[in-house]
Amino acid sequence: IFGLLGPNGAGKTTTIRILTGILKPTKGSIKIDKYNIQNKPLEAKQLMGIVPETTNAYLDLSAYKNLLFIGELYGLQKKDRIKKAIKLLELFELKEKMHNKVKTFSKGMRQRLVLAMALMNESKILFLDEPTSGLDVKSARLIKRLIKKLNQEGKTVLLTTHNIDDANQLCDRVAVMNFGEIVAIDSPEKLKDIIQSVSSVEVSFEKSVSVKNFEFIKKTKTIKEGDKLKFYTKNPEKVIFSLIDYSKSSKNKIISLNTLKPTLEDVFIKLIEKET
Repeated sequence: IFGLLGPNGAGKTTTIRILTGILKPTKGSIKIDKYNIQNKPLEAKQLMGIVPETTNAYLDLSAYKNLLFIGELYGLQKKDRIKKAIKLLELFELKEKMHNKVKTFSKGMRQRLVLAMALMNESKILFLDEPTSGLDVKSARLIKRLIKKLNQEGKTVLLTTHNIDDANQLCDRVAVMNFGEIVAIDSPEKLKDIIQSVSSVEVSFEKSVSVKNFEFIKKTKTIKEGDKLKFYTKNPEKVIFSLIDYSKSSKNKIISLNTLKPTLEDVFIKLIEKET
């Protein structure tokens, strides 16, 4: 599972469109398996399943008929497309609603259906553009579980996302993009090593505090997250002692105190800041 991670406008969707043959590259070439997509577009596209950010299912057809139609476009025999459609409806937990029109579906159900449609042709590689964007927690969790399952069954997955947690949970490797350029590429854990020297200290107090209360702690970047404060520092021990001293002098009890390694989000922000 390979992720293209970046803010809106970074070039993620454009990259997907080039890789899938929708847009022509200004230079370079794309191979899908052994096929150059510009010289052998049909052969290359037969290996793909594509899930665009905007649902492309037919709203006035049922989920079942959408799958049968896609199977017919790919040239599957009638008995094979019926068998495949039923199997996918079961896998994506849509069988109970298989005869309902897609326009009655929630966004999460539509997203599952579009992913199922992308699998009607026994694709080797799946291109997923923001697969969990705008979904509720339950639907997003189900989509992520299905992506992992498909990958375990041998599918290569290339997905775009601006969701740091999705990239961290799903991807074996991540490319961080900004302004159409790849600014870093590696596994999530190795990307975290880029700023391993900058740890953070997270603290919450019994009484409410603000960032201004801690301007006396030098050489740190402090942000407020909910009821907690996070201090980015190269010297976490010094910050911890300063927080304990503050707690004693202000008689404001510390509820929680943790030292944290850099997250993928920290790496992302640092890399994007470098490029801006």
